Amino acid sequence: MSISSVRIALENKLNAMTPTLSTAWENVPFTPVTGTPYQRAYLMPATPANPTMGDGYYREQGIFQVTLMYPLQAGPKTAADRAELIRTAFKRGTTLTSGTVSVIIERTPEIGQGRVDGDRWALPVKIRWFAGIY
Repeated sequence: MSISSVRIALENKLNAMTPTLSTAWENVPFTPVTGTPYQRAYLMPATPANPTMGDGYYREQGIFQVTLMYPLQAGPKTAADRAELIRTAFKRGTTLTSGTVSVIIERTPEIGQGRVDGDRWALPVKIRWFAGIY
C-alpha cells in the first residue's frame, strides 16, 4: 500500500494547486480540449533503498513527473510560469501525508526542456520524492 499512499499524497497536492488545470491522470480517460492547456501526471517509482538491516525499514523513492501541455505557437512563458508554480508548491523539504505514509520532496523540482508533442508544447517538471516505510 505504500506506493498507493505516495501516489495519493502527490496527486492531492497537485490537484489542490490554484489556479486549477485539467489533469490527465494515469490510466484514467481524458480528452484534451483543443486550445486549452492541461497537465499529465506520472508516478515513476525507482528501486527502493534499504539503508538498514533487520528492522523492516525501507525507503520508497522516485519521480512524480508533471508534463505541462500548452497550445503551440503561444510562446514558452505561460507554461514556464506554471512550471515555477509547481516548483513552489513542491518545494524541497515539503512533507505530504497520506494515511501513515509521509512523502518528502527531496530536491527542488527540475524544469526540463520543452518540446513539441502533437499540437502541444510539452514542458516536463520532475519532482523527486522519498518516503520512509516501516
